[in-house]
Amino acid sequence: MALFGSFAALGVSLSFAISMGAIAVPIDTVWGVFLDKLGVWSGDPTWSKGRAAIVWEIRFPRALLAVMVGAGLAVVGATLQAVTRNPLADPHLLGISSGGAFGAILALLHTGLFLGLLTVPLMAFLGALIATLCVLVVSKWAGAMSADRLVLTGVAISFVVMACANILIFLGDPKATHTVVFWMLGGLGLAQWSHLIYPLAILVPCSLWLWLQAPQLNAMTIGDETASSLGIPVARFRLTVFVVGALITGVMVAFSGMIGFVGLMVPHIVRLIVGGNYIRLVPLSAIFGGIFLLWADIVARTVMAPEDIPVGIVTGLIGGVAFVLLLKR
Repeated sequence: MALFGSFAALGVSLSFAISMGAIAVPIDTVWGVFLDKLGVWSGDPTWSKGRAAIVWEIRFPRALLAVMVGAGLAVVGATLQAVTRNPLADPHLLGISSGGAFGAILALLHTGLFLGLLTVPLMAFLGALIATLCVLVVSKWAGAMSADRLVLTGVAISFVVMACANILIFLGDPKATHTVVFWMLGGLGLAQWSHLIYPLAILVPCSLWLWLQAPQLNAMTIGDETASSLGIPVARFRLTVFVVGALITGVMVAFSGMIGFVGLMVPHIVRLIVGGNYIRLVPLSAIFGGIFLLWADIVARTVMAPEDIPVGIVTGLIGGVAFVLLLKR
């Protein structure tokens, strides 16, 4: 029932996200354009070409990117909270998002798009992966390999990586540095149909793999000793989850910039609804993450229309207040 209701809420949220904006478009027009593009619309179009372009070329890819980014960050946050046994773990706090932003900034300002459209996602993934490996290496060197102290190490690495990213911005072409504001504040305004295949190709198989690891994730939440007694190679499994999380986060950051609080807050909200079993928690976190980012983007596009507020600012404001309320409960 919860899964069915969440899918229905996602469909409603998607409809409103495409309909609302500086130029409002009726919901029946939204889905009429959609059916027309699929070639199944039987009647004559009642909308202008301009509205059709707004719906299909701008808002549809933006809304779908919001769903994918929200889903990816929420799934990564939920699984990291399991393997670290820390409710504050998320891609942002563990330095993964910072590493992804570092890689994207390096590609945009210094190396150039030497692999075409794949350059930024690939560099973002490599940056996220290197940041993840740095967290693990520093934790081992400092004797802080316990699950709860990994987050503290991640925060330290995040500060260092962001300092390095700021150096790249400082050394870059001043005329081009305005492009990195997108990555620093987070935004969905650059979404295009031709780009959506990349986050989709990473999100679906990686999230499916994490969902299939639900029994192991449930065991990891109890403790390393219990997980080991059940035959789970704890260190290797934790490293694998970190690498998969880095892959998802790096690609999402490449197309949306740094968006905080989604991976931290959404899994806690889902736990209040369906409990902590990862068989339900992983798919519902993905759906709720998409819904949350859709509505955050609606706020970003409408509160100061026709100007767009970076969606990372909105998620920070909403997420911070909501998390404080969760703490009070």
